[in-house]
Amino acid sequence: MAQDIFLESESSPRAIDTWWASRRLRYNIGLLIAGPLGFSLYAIAVDRCIDLRAPGEWEITIPSILFQGFAYLVMIGAANLCYYLGPWSERIIRPANVAGYRTILFRLGFTFSVLLPLAPSALLFVTCALHAGQEQTIVL
Repeated sequence: MAQDIFLESESSPRAIDTWWASRRLRYNIGLLIAGPLGFSLYAIAVDRCIDLRAPGEWEITIPSILFQGFAYLVMIGAANLCYYLGPWSERIIRPANVAGYRTILFRLGFTFSVLLPLAPSALLFVTCALHAGQEQTIVL
């Protein structure tokens, strides 16, 4: 416990790495929950687009599910690489309030990373609502 409090405000390279590493599991759990949730909302959005007769090709197939699942795993890897921006920026900036800097940066990064997989379904909901009932035009 005393070591945790020490690490909160310590700015040594070991303390930086330890603090950020101790939160990586929480970060990855958030990503693993956001992915399937984002895909579920995407499937609901596609169904809604079909109901609204919005222009477009609306279908979800087994290959598209497999492709999106694989793509999401790649994105989790990319997000974990971006996670290193936290300790890297701390070494570069050397904030005076280390504990506050870490907390704010972690929360911002976590929130952005978890909300990002939900963005396509939100955009699709809005787009389909705006174009509901419009006929699809074919451009040759």
